[in-house]
Amino acid sequence: MNKLILTGNLSQDVKVRYTQAGTAIATTGVAVNRKWKTQSGELKEEVMFMDIKFFGRTGEIANQYLHKGSKVLVEGRIALEQWKAQDGTNRSKHVLVVEHLEMLGGKGSKETQQRPAPAAGGEEIPAIEVDEDEIPF
Repeated sequence: MNKLILTGNLSQDVKVRYTQAGTAIATTGVAVNRKWKTQSGELKEEVMFMDIKFFGRTGEIANQYLHKGSKVLVEGRIALEQWKAQDGTNRSKHVLVVEHLEMLGGKGSKETQQRPAPAAGGEEIPAIEVDEDEIPF
């Protein structure tokens, strides 16, 4: 199963572009904090940054309502992007392709829950219910 759920703050403003077919592709990043105490009682904190990508109407909504610092819950799948850099080296990075966005508000925000537009073929991907007894681990 390839599923990731993150709650954090956007690390940059949303950037949107459109494909030739008119589909929105929006990109940004999310910062997720983790705090814990060491055995000696010292408080530690680490921050993890993850690039995220929205498609279709969800991307347009993210661009319209979200900005750097916005608190969000994003759910989706991890994808590997690969490209060749200008110097000829092969580069890659992991991104979260958002399938579900929840804006976690703040003063004056439009607190709504958004689901992505149907897939390119016009069909929405149905949810799959799994019986926990069938999972082998």
